[in-house]
Amino acid sequence: MNRPVRTRPDPDEVRARILEVAEQHCRRIGYHKTSVADIASELGMSRANVYRFFPSKDAINETILQRVVSEVADLAIAIARTDAPALEKLGRLLTAVHHHNKTKLIKERCMHDMIVAAMQENWRGIKAHIARMVTILEAIIREGIEAGELTVEDPAEAARAVNTAFTPFLHPIVLEHCVQHGEDTEARLREQIRFVLKALGSSH
Repeated sequence: MNRPVRTRPDPDEVRARILEVAEQHCRRIGYHKTSVADIASELGMSRANVYRFFPSKDAINETILQRVVSEVADLAIAIARTDAPALEKLGRLLTAVHHHNKTKLIKERCMHDMIVAAMQENWRGIKAHIARMVTILEAIIREGIEAGELTVEDPAEAARAVNTAFTPFLHPIVLEHCVQHGEDTEARLREQIRFVLKALGSSH
């Protein structure tokens, strides 16, 4: 009688499953309350087995953070790839990211708290995300210069300046403060967009 052949689980599938369960816990109870023991228990494996795929709890948190901030980058890239004029794309992008972050604060508080911690503690994923967003802004500004829409000379410098100018509307801690104090972030955002787009210059 032939014995059934036991196949080893695919490492990528196991890793993905660990992340899936970890993210579910983080979204439900928060990353700081989610333990490796919780994750292992739900998966029916030992903590040691989880550590075979992730060297630490911090490594799991970093990977989940990357997935969360990728939502923002994907949103920005989708707008950047449209056929709209550069000025219009910049306005739409900044508005969309603001609304995304605000929704995260109100409806996904646990994930908002993770992003706050990542910024306060300077996680690697946050550094990479900010750099990526500035690169997207730079590409749009460069496109606007080439099309004759914008008159700035250095698109990289302009992108960094735009990112800094919109920190109050994009930074989770500042945004949380504004919402808690009932500030009209929408009106202020529109004012800031008008000011920044004018500062970038237009040939028309």
